[in-house]
Amino acid sequence: MVKGKVSIVGAGPGDPELLTLKAHRRLKEAEVVLHDSLISQGIMDFIPESATKIYVGKRLGDKQDQSVRQNEINRLLVSHALEGKRCVRLKSGDPFIFGRGVEEVRALLKHNIDVEVIPGISAGIAAANLCHIPITERYKSSSVLFCTGHTAEYTLEHLEAVALLMKAGTPLVLYMGLKNLEHVAAKLISVGVPCETPVCAVSRVSYPDQEMICGTLETIAQTLAQTDLKTPAIFLMGKHAQPTEVLLSQTIQNGLTNER
Repeated sequence: MVKGKVSIVGAGPGDPELLTLKAHRRLKEAEVVLHDSLISQGIMDFIPESATKIYVGKRLGDKQDQSVRQNEINRLLVSHALEGKRCVRLKSGDPFIFGRGVEEVRALLKHNIDVEVIPGISAGIAAANLCHIPITERYKSSSVLFCTGHTAEYTLEHLEAVALLMKAGTPLVLYMGLKNLEHVAAKLISVGVPCETPVCAVSRVSYPDQEMICGTLETIAQTLAQTDLKTPAIFLMGKHAQPTEVLLSQTIQNGLTNER
């Protein structure tokens, strides 16, 4: 029996033009595609009409056991690959950044199935670039923290470590944090992150209706409560995590102030 091959493909944040060439080629070659809920229609259109498309999306609040769902995804990948099919597991963002890609790789390797992982642009990286928000910069920040909304559940020791890095200039990129944002902000402030720390919320990164709302750790939750920010949203937090245009105006203003 000839085994198929599985390509675990990162679809990026949404804009089809941000898809890698290899990802595009694998989609064109696919016979079976298991896809997430946050894949844009423009990317789905690359899949041949002859391919079998299987929706396996996981969404917050869908009341389904995520472990059970993931086990079913693993089973489907193994099953189709053992039938000799060219399979694509199409995941939003990057498969290995909060994408559970490694779990699927392990499941396939256990059955000696050929598997490759094709990176995608993670939403946090895309948001920083598209909104001109520097998350690393010489002399200011030489590291970045990537966390999820579960940051609010961290131990005190873990939170204090995060606070120490943030106070030193390290920005925090928060995924899946809209629901717990107020709790996360309160926890960070409680362990010493300044309440005036800038926060930028970026909604529907790379889509035509992308939106950015900025505030501080102290104000962002209240600000968002008064808006209708669409999901998914990414949060970039840190003393230097502001759009370049804002930082430039501050630098100019400080320069004028210093000259007086």
